[in-house]
Amino acid sequence: MVTTIRDVARACGVSIATVSRALAGSTIVAAGTRERVRQAAAELGYQPNRAARQLVTGRGQSIALVLPDLQNSFYSSVAKGMQRRVRAAGLSAMIADTDEDPDAEREVLDQLSAVVDRLILASPRVSDGDLTDLAQRCAVVLINRELPGLASVVGNNADGIRQSVTHLLALGHRRIGYAGGPSTSWSDSRRRAGLAALALPDGQEIVDLGAFRASQAGGVAAADLAIAAGVSAVVAFNDQLALGVLGRLAERGVAVPEAMSVVGFDDVPVARLLAPPLTTVAVPTIEIGERAAGLLIDAAPQDSPLPQIVLEVELQVRRSSAPPPG
Repeated sequence: MVTTIRDVARACGVSIATVSRALAGSTIVAAGTRERVRQAAAELGYQPNRAARQLVTGRGQSIALVLPDLQNSFYSSVAKGMQRRVRAAGLSAMIADTDEDPDAEREVLDQLSAVVDRLILASPRVSDGDLTDLAQRCAVVLINRELPGLASVVGNNADGIRQSVTHLLALGHRRIGYAGGPSTSWSDSRRRAGLAALALPDGQEIVDLGAFRASQAGGVAAADLAIAAGVSAVVAFNDQLALGVLGRLAERGVAVPEAMSVVGFDDVPVARLLAPPLTTVAVPTIEIGERAAGLLIDAAPQDSPLPQIVLEVELQVRRSSAPPPG
């Protein structure tokens, strides 16, 4: 039976990441622990994977992308752009899905940072302190989050929300609901800041419907609250949430857009195929992935400031938005 790195970790009572670092000779691991891991590996007959070993010693053969939800079309498009740029550079791409679980994300980052020296984190849920600590071990680029001292690529959240609300106000809506994303989402905090900065005409208001999981299930709850709040339009945190809103409104006999307008954010491919097609903010997801990978691939002067790139977004008006009833 082949001995795995997990067997060595279990024998030593340490994590898999610690074993990887110890076998690579990393000084992050205490000398005593390094020696204990080496002895256990020798006794168990563990042979490190050659490809993984090359990653540890070569430092730079792969770039890893950590995503909160690969089933979300937004992130799969980001991954496509990242892979395209990485392969063009003759490197390999690694992708990990954390299922929007901060604890799982910490574990994945700990493991990956032991074998790669370049990481892209999309919408990370871990704390600023965790990210700063990670940046001491490898090069990091953030997507959908900004942090001083780290490179990042984001869409213009505030302008996207401004475009959505301005469009609905122009149609005549006076009471607009905002169905927000998870309370831990940096993007949602930026969109809420954009809402707060809007100068609304007298008699027009934004109703905060609450924070929801960025999924169709979250949209079901948001739709019920929108109906109860008496709003004539809903701006959803993302298209997944908007899809749930549309489905629930249909179940409750609320016609879209005749009785209520719905606007999403991201412009995932399915948005054009819905009935009615979804008005939504288009975010250049493939470009985001490409630009993030490029920041890790293209050499920059050592003393230059780390770039924080903000890409423009654009509202795509389709049939899910219309003037309010009456």
